[in-house]
Amino acid sequence: MKFIYPAVFRKTESGTYHAFFPDLECCCAEGDTLDEAIDRANEAANDWISLELSEEGELPPVSDESDMNLQEGDIVRNISVNIRFYEGWDE
Repeated sequence: MKFIYPAVFRKTESGTYHAFFPDLECCCAEGDTLDEAIDRANEAANDWISLELSEEGELPPVSDESDMNLQEGDIVRNISVNIRFYEGWDE
């Protein structure tokens, strides 16, 4: 199953990138470059969603970019996470 959530990438004072998901509480990542931050954000989202699904939690609705409190220079990217469900996965 595919899940897509927006991530916000913000350049830090030291030149690295901090990524966070407005919809996924406490889900964030860091990277020295934007590409590295995107890769790590994908891993963080995968872990967050997998854990939430394993605990039978409900996933939050997806925010629209126009509803986000963005700062100048923020970069928004949709992060796609594919999770395979196997027969008996919920046992």
